[in-house]
Amino acid sequence: MARIAMLIAPDQFRDEEYERPKAVFESRGHEVVTASVAPGPCRGKLGLMVQADEALRDLDPKELDGLVLVGGGGASIFFDDLDAHRLAAEILEASGVVGAICIAPSTLARAGLLEGVHATCFPSQQEDLMLNGAKYTGNQVEISGKVVTADGPDAATEFGEAVISLVEDSSEE
Repeated sequence: MARIAMLIAPDQFRDEEYERPKAVFESRGHEVVTASVAPGPCRGKLGLMVQADEALRDLDPKELDGLVLVGGGGASIFFDDLDAHRLAAEILEASGVVGAICIAPSTLARAGLLEGVHATCFPSQQEDLMLNGAKYTGNQVEISGKVVTADGPDAATEFGEAVISLVEDSSEE
């Protein structure tokens, strides 16, 4: 069983981008830890209320097989967050999987983790990704090594399936 952290904004995360991948992970028997700026209630753009289990700064990359950065307007809070940058980098260095959907790939781009990587995102962030060295594809879902990116809510289930496939492949190695 893998352990995957899903990072959501305290307010205005995108409900489907959290719910659908989480359902995919749990349906395959994996543990999901929900993290945010601090433990406690978080509100999605469409009204979903979610309890964050842990604060971002308290997540231990050694205890995680994957990290998913959930999009929605509130996700911009993590674009320049050094804890988010560090966590994603350490998970990738340990051969874990990192995924980001909607505007959240900008966090990975600004952390320097998308340089030379094929990636996609919500159209508003295309320039940000390219300015930070990503090879923007415009696809709904893009897999490049251990990084999975997606463009928005319509891709949420496919995104979750891509992330968990990589996580399960990594655990078999």
